[in-house]
Amino acid sequence: MKLLIVMMVVWNLITFSMMGIDKHRAKKDKPRIREKTLIIVTFAMGAVGTSVGAAVFHHKTQKLKFRVSFPIGIIVNAAVIYGLFCLNII
Repeated sequence: MKLLIVMMVVWNLITFSMMGIDKHRAKKDKPRIREKTLIIVTFAMGAVGTSVGAAVFHHKTQKLKFRVSFPIGIIVNAAVIYGLFCLNII
């Protein structure tokens, strides 16, 4: 149980960092992280990290697909966590 929680925290720190890295690359006109990748990691239990990263780094906040996918990702992630909790996995 504790390992799963630690893994989720680490994963969300990684997804948070991905938002910062992509914002930095955007400013420096360097190769970017694909939007598709950012959305995938959001739904792969990284919604908190990407949502907080978007707010902190002011990144992807104007794009409709991200304004929609981040809240939906949080709902999906919460449902998965609830399901794991109900199954006594966490």
